[in-house]
Amino acid sequence: MDSEMTEEDSEEVEIDLSDSSESPELEKEEETQTLWKAQPSVEEEENIHTSTLVEISDTKPLIKTRDPRGINDCLKVTFEDVIAEPVSVRSGDRVWIWSNALFEVSRVWLYRILSVVLAIPMSVLSGVLFAIFSCFHVWMVGPCVEYVLIGTRWLQSLWNVVLGVFVLPFSRTAKRCCGGFSIHLAEE
Repeated sequence: MDSEMTEEDSEEVEIDLSDSSESPELEKEEETQTLWKAQPSVEEEENIHTSTLVEISDTKPLIKTRDPRGINDCLKVTFEDVIAEPVSVRSGDRVWIWSNALFEVSRVWLYRILSVVLAIPMSVLSGVLFAIFSCFHVWMVGPCVEYVLIGTRWLQSLWNVVLGVFVLPFSRTAKRCCGGFSIHLAEE
């Protein structure tokens, strides 16, 4: 079905907008020119099946991937994820279509309005907090951890000796005793 839609989208339709008073010689010259259309790129093919709200959007994304690590995958919500009518109880088709359209428009525009109002203050606040935490970690936590590690080198060495003398022989013995066992799973 996708390939059919792609072929339909890539077909070129010629619309004659010329004045009817033009001479027939010009029309013959235009007919001899071959009209061609380049194959759509991968990006264009991906954008073919976008919703009409995205197509009529007045903003184009400056950054294509705004969530590259998928932190907010849980927010990919559609109308059908929120509102669903069972077969036994259904509203009219026009009600369903308008409800869907109003849901999408209100979701998109309210998010845009709230992000304009809250994005800049929250980004400044987040930047300040991360700067404070980074400075605190670099100048306080990191040196304190190093002081503790330097002061307890003898304790680390003693712990390594205790593990090597008491725990390691028992672990090797248990490994050799249990190493002869093998488990084979078979489907019946």
